[in-house]
Amino acid sequence: MNDKKILKKGAPLLPVVIGTGFGSGFWPWGPGTAGALLAALVWYALSMLLPAGMLVAATVVLVLVFQVLGIWSANKLAPYWGEDPSRVVVDEMVGVWISLLAVPAGSIAYAVAAFVLFRFFDMVKPFGVRHMETMGGGVGVMMDDVLAGMYGFFVLYVVRFAIIPLCDF
Repeated sequence: MNDKKILKKGAPLLPVVIGTGFGSGFWPWGPGTAGALLAALVWYALSMLLPAGMLVAATVVLVLVFQVLGIWSANKLAPYWGEDPSRVVVDEMVGVWISLLAVPAGSIAYAVAAFVLFRFFDMVKPFGVRHMETMGGGVGVMMDDVLAGMYGFFVLYVVRFAIIPLCDF
């Protein structure tokens, strides 16, 4: 007897497009990194087009909309691909956008730091991040990356407003 769950074939297109971060999740060498990179590039393009206040508002809207869509798409894809498959990267997109909320518009150095910090916290899963996965379903898929993004945001915020202003450079 096979203990593996029988998965259906032919996942619906819209959840696939959203869940895979517009296809970036199909990248064979680190799909989570590919999804986070796509999100960071979208944010950077917006940072070149929008004033700082509008950039923050647009990023918050991206986080909220894709959080809801991510839960929905992960739930729709679970019967086809299983729980939290690596090709579902919308959660990484949301997480990196949360970290990017601490980045000044147009700052490549801080944007790279936000990306790296998010991926670090997403992979290491410290202080409750792994526990978020136990929530199950689309919520569990999304929430560990939300918390990892919040850790990245917090570190960048402290560096920008507490540490760097104290330095003479």
